[in-house]
Amino acid sequence: MSYTTSLPAANSHFITVATAASMTGRYRTNRETILATSYKGQDILPLSETFNRGDIDTLLSKTGCAGLRIYFGMDENLKIHSIIVAVNENNEDILPAESTNSLLDDEDDVVEEGQRCPNLCPPPSPLNG
Repeated sequence: MSYTTSLPAANSHFITVATAASMTGRYRTNRETILATSYKGQDILPLSETFNRGDIDTLLSKTGCAGLRIYFGMDENLKIHSIIVAVNENNEDILPAESTNSLLDDEDDVVEEGQRCPNLCPPPSPLNG
């Protein structure tokens, strides 16, 4: 695994809606085929997750925030979830100091509890077929 301390260039993340629709369609078509048979049909892989803007704004307002990072985590039912944190200009996660008990506290440093589709899916759009 290689590491970088630089952030992606600004305005380098945009793609067309047509490209996004093609990519999300390909994912919907193939998301069950990449799973071992015993995990198929359990919605292990989400189609999407929706987050409240206020929670994202809280991350973006963190001192030194230069971007966001999305990790993928797994709950106790083996379902994949997006976990979002702020990052600084050195591409480092902005988290509480490890020397405090705040790593275990319910803080506003990590966003996860999104509306996971399935079961709470958004209205139809070109991205969700």
